[in-house]
Amino acid sequence: MTAFKFSMWATATVILTGAAAAQSGPTQPAVQAAPKRVIVVSIEDRKLALVQDGQVKKVYTVAVGKPSTPSPVGTFAIERRVANPVYHHDGKTVQPGPGNPVGTRWMGLNVHGYGIHGTNVPSSIGKASSHGCIRMAKADLEELYAQVEVGDTVELVGQRNEETARLFDAPKPMAPPAAQPLLTAQASPASAPVLAAPVLTAGSDLATVAMVLAMGTL
Repeated sequence: MTAFKFSMWATATVILTGAAAAQSGPTQPAVQAAPKRVIVVSIEDRKLALVQDGQVKKVYTVAVGKPSTPSPVGTFAIERRVANPVYHHDGKTVQPGPGNPVGTRWMGLNVHGYGIHGTNVPSSIGKASSHGCIRMAKADLEELYAQVEVGDTVELVGQRNEETARLFDAPKPMAPPAAQPLLTAQASPASAPVLAAPVLTAGSDLATVAMVLAMGTL
């Protein structure tokens, strides 16, 4: 998991736990502080990260507001969580089901009309296509919903900055090493010894004649 600027919250948790243990005495169990969770959304990257106690638990691809209806920017909080919500908009009501525009989960923010939810148009994920809310794929939405609570902080970052770049940029894979030429034991023609051809004379024996014929020097 990737460390992020929220690591100061992890340090605070350790300090609080140690202080509680010192005050309660050796016979009392230490009081564990509740985990600190922050949902960070980079609108420019169209990514959402769940950060807990200074560590990134998971990064998801999301849809964000389109230019005509942009997502709000700032620090917010989850105000309510609703499983299988009923959708109401402009006098229209849609019951839970495959056609529900907000999907199977709603995490409403403390800014009216905005939240993190699903969609009945899965192809919109990864695009600037919503009316300002943060849309997630069904499986991702339900996984995130199960891990957060009312009161958790939500940071919506409008423009990419150093921290969101570090948070959402995946490490680049290392290039494979260049192939090395294979070494063989075969000697090059230049290094091969040159054998002098025998010379036939009137007194040459049969073995010498056979060698000359085999080398093709006649």
